[in-house]
Amino acid sequence: MMDLQHGSLFLKTQKIIADKDYSVTANSRIVVVTAGVRQQEGESRLNLVQRNVNIFRHIIPPIVKHSPNCIIIVVSNPVDIMTYVTWKLSGLPKHRVIGSGTNLDTARFRFIMAEKLGIHASSFNGYILGEHGDSSVPVWSGANVAGVNLQTINPAIGTDQDRENWKDVHKLVVDSAYEVIKLKGYTNWAIGMSVADLIESLVKNLSRVHPVSTMVKGLYGISGEVYLSLPCVLNSSGMTSVINVTLTDSEVGQLRKSADTLWNIQKDLKDL
Repeated sequence: MMDLQHGSLFLKTQKIIADKDYSVTANSRIVVVTAGVRQQEGESRLNLVQRNVNIFRHIIPPIVKHSPNCIIIVVSNPVDIMTYVTWKLSGLPKHRVIGSGTNLDTARFRFIMAEKLGIHASSFNGYILGEHGDSSVPVWSGANVAGVNLQTINPAIGTDQDRENWKDVHKLVVDSAYEVIKLKGYTNWAIGMSVADLIESLVKNLSRVHPVSTMVKGLYGISGEVYLSLPCVLNSSGMTSVINVTLTDSEVGQLRKSADTLWNIQKDLKDL
């Protein structure tokens, strides 16, 4: 807290408070949840999730008690499952429980693609959807620069038949967090800026589109109550609509596989 307070001159921040008492968060418009435990060596993903569920049971109810009208952004990993857990524990409507999802994966994707194409990251348009993690889905069918679809230039882009090996870009995206953690022990700057980006859209009522984790039941043939990333419109009401992206059969298949993977873990969680 003190470290942040000492920098408040540069941030033009009005007030920075730290406390163990949740009452200091009363009447918050937005709550960002980053709490959670790290995976131990040899620990199964289910056990890790269950340990985080037990932590969230002590965090989410008091947050909602003090700020019943808040929007919650979940950043804790595995983010899609923990967003589902938060939605269940909070009792809030689904449009007010959002996971940071693939907003960062998409930023990584755009950066790496733009580097290869020799342009600025903001000028490459493309999304990573689905799970924030190993089974994320790169939407090659929609990747474009100034409306020029890359798949029309290279029909095999992102596939095993692609001689230019663009598929390697997605591997770099998936591996990048592991690489940063290996080199410096944790990730912080990019995820921090990514979440600040989401908060700006919510606070300033911008109605910008972000790939964030949202309830996808009924979309793309997914029947389970799972949270996955799709392009969503964010404004002061929370997540107001999901963009119905036209995906190829292969991309829809990958999205469903992501959903199945998450549901198989979620269905065995206790105390929700």
